[in-house]
Amino acid sequence: MSMTEYFLTQEEEQEIIKAISQAEKNTSGEIRVHIENHTEKPPLERAQEVFHILEMNNTTHRNGVLFYVGVSDHTFAIIGDEGINKVVENDFWDCTKDTVIDLFKEKRFKEGLVAGILKAGERLQKFFPFENDDTNELSNEISRG
Repeated sequence: MSMTEYFLTQEEEQEIIKAISQAEKNTSGEIRVHIENHTEKPPLERAQEVFHILEMNNTTHRNGVLFYVGVSDHTFAIIGDEGINKVVENDFWDCTKDTVIDLFKEKRFKEGLVAGILKAGERLQKFFPFENDDTNELSNEISRG
């Protein structure tokens, strides 16, 4: 088994999926988490690649958010689609990223992801509020590479 199988327990995964559902109740934004063991690419570059592989760029409002974790590389990236990047300030993701990384440094991976996901949902609500006809366009399940 790869390190990604041991990174989170089933219970922790369910708590993260629950956090995604909770965050998406406040915003039309779509949030995903992708975990993989290793890549030769820089984390932001790999996150962008995964973003497209998961077809996160196909949402109606182009407001998908990816939390990317490289387990053995000890890397993390958070990226948003062009719909988000067009309307938010340049440092929009910094406080969310810092929250996640601070908890990751304490080896509190589930807590870091949950806190980051909930913070992302709160921040996205301002620019992409939940709409009555909103549908969940992307799976909330954690993907692995």
